[in-house]
Amino acid sequence: GSSPTMVLTHGWWQARFGGDRSVIGRQIIVDGISREVIGAMPAEFRFLDRSPAFLVPLQFDRNKAFLGQFDYPGIARLKPGVTIQQASADIARMIPIALHSFPPEPGLTVKVFEEVRLAPKLRYLKQLLVGDIGKTLWVLMGTLGVVLLIACANVANLLLVRAEGRQHELAIRAALGAGWSRIARELLFESLVLGIAGGVLGVAVAFGALRLLVAIGPASLPRLNEIGLDAGSLLFTLGISVFAGVLFGMLPIVKYAGVRPGTGLRESNRSVSTGRERHRARNVLVVVQVALALVLLISSGLMIRTFEALRRVQPGFTQPEQVLTLRVSIPEAQIKEPERALHVQNDILGKIAAVPGVEAAGMITSVTMDGHTSGDLLFAQDHPMAEGKMPPIRRFKFIAPGFFHVVGRHFLAGRDLTWTDIYNFRPVVIVSENLAREYWHNPAAAIGKRVREGMKDEWREVIGVVADEYDDGVQNKPPTVVYWPMILRDFWGEKIFLQRTMTFVIRSKRTGSIAFLKELREAVWSVSPESPLANVQTLEEIYNHSMARTSFTLVMLALAGAMAMVLGLVGIYGVISYSVSQRRREIGIRMALGARNKQVSRMFVRHGFTLACIGIVFGLAAAAGCTRLITAMLFAVRPVDPWTYGVVSCGLILAAMLASYIPARRAIAVDPLETLRSE
Repeated sequence: GSSPTMVLTHGWWQARFGGDRSVIGRQIIVDGISREVIGAMPAEFRFLDRSPAFLVPLQFDRNKAFLGQFDYPGIARLKPGVTIQQASADIARMIPIALHSFPPEPGLTVKVFEEVRLAPKLRYLKQLLVGDIGKTLWVLMGTLGVVLLIACANVANLLLVRAEGRQHELAIRAALGAGWSRIARELLFESLVLGIAGGVLGVAVAFGALRLLVAIGPASLPRLNEIGLDAGSLLFTLGISVFAGVLFGMLPIVKYAGVRPGTGLRESNRSVSTGRERHRARNVLVVVQVALALVLLISSGLMIRTFEALRRVQPGFTQPEQVLTLRVSIPEAQIKEPERALHVQNDILGKIAAVPGVEAAGMITSVTMDGHTSGDLLFAQDHPMAEGKMPPIRRFKFIAPGFFHVVGRHFLAGRDLTWTDIYNFRPVVIVSENLAREYWHNPAAAIGKRVREGMKDEWREVIGVVADEYDDGVQNKPPTVVYWPMILRDFWGEKIFLQRTMTFVIRSKRTGSIAFLKELREAVWSVSPESPLANVQTLEEIYNHSMARTSFTLVMLALAGAMAMVLGLVGIYGVISYSVSQRRREIGIRMALGARNKQVSRMFVRHGFTLACIGIVFGLAAAAGCTRLITAMLFAVRPVDPWTYGVVSCGLILAAMLASYIPARRAIAVDPLETLRSE
């Protein structure tokens, strides 16, 4: 009985009123109702996963709302020490009380609800808001960890080369009395300096990269705009840098810090050609890099194939870039009579259709993938339910004639609604293909069948069957949908039920033009000046939003895979290049004895090819296990896909051979006489 009120969110308060405190107490018209502004929320307030402009209290009209519907989700804070299981048990105890205290809607009885054994479904708010994004983030975290390992392996290779180059120096110092611990501390300190310096540089790069991440990241990532570097992030980065420096700095320490002086001096003599033993550690590191790079590249390849498969799915509309959608509401406070409000909606549609450049226009409660969903029980006349049983809940949408033509969705059987159907309240309905096949096995067989929403509602004849729409995203199965006329008699407890909030769908090549949007706004306001245009967006924007998480994961995996491949190829290049510089005497002797340039270059290319092949063998085995972790993200492709595995492996081998060929060309430039003379 209190007067209508509202609370502004901080963002809208700042954007619309400039943060003016005098707005408190002012009256604002919302859906034809004058509401008093009683407050503004603080900047840090977030309304779950939504971004509303304002909040209004939920008020029930007991003459229209049946409180026994169980349609309203609730939010509660558990008392300290109370588990979610205890809360569920307590709510389960209250369900019978609610059933007998508040009557169910017409056509349903308390007995029906008791026999279906309603049970509470409690889950933590974080789980509801974040959903399965945690799996995606863990995959990306693991991907970045693999890139870090590859980078550290590269650094370890460089440290090994540096220590090997200082072997003569280290041997002399050991001969002069320097202990193992002193040499080890010095080598470890150098590694730590590199690790910390890399961490500091990485933090500097991260500041810029985070801005880019927020810019390209999908809006479906919860609270993406709040991502930033804090003290915890900096400490974690420091810890990783120190850990990586210590771990990979131990390799040269183990290999060279404890070498006996005599052995070190003898092996460091330049007259002795480098043997395989001295290359083993570096070769192993290169093999590890190639294997890890292959895992990431295969994961990227699988995501690319997933993205391509999703793009091939027909979502329920065509040429989405040419279809503009906008929501307009005719609230009861503005026009009470449903038939009169219907005429206003039809007049708005006519004005929109008359705007220059509009090819077609229609209305529906929610377009594909826009997130506005509703549903209820659906009874089929020729599929009677056993006593105590209830039919499945189907998705409900309410339409005006011509909508399917606008979005480009074809009929498999029957016909579309007409305005005669609408205005004469004809008991007709349209269903989706999958619903027709589920009940009647054939779209054509569905024509003439009868369905209804409630047990006491009027039976309505199926007059058309349309192609399925992927309302939950192309990566999910299309839901079964019932398309009701936008106005009906005796529906949902109302004598005349009208959907007062409709999404207008306009096809035009002018979509995207500011002038076009202005003309559409003027067309709406010429009929209903008090009706704002909400959710103005193209079907392409809606579609891209539904694909955003998949696209984001693909981009991140592709970047990680590219970085991994580059680092792996740099590792191969470094090993072959260092091998060429260390084997100059051997090369000179071979060429002096008649070896051809091709034979010399082939020797080094073969070395790189061998390392790549060994790495690929291990990488394929690792990928077969690791790619199963992203199974939930894949669509129409298996985790172990022979085509992807083969193409990526062949591509990596070719790239490795190219990386080996570049330093191999330096080998054939060696002058045998000069090399032997210097030796």
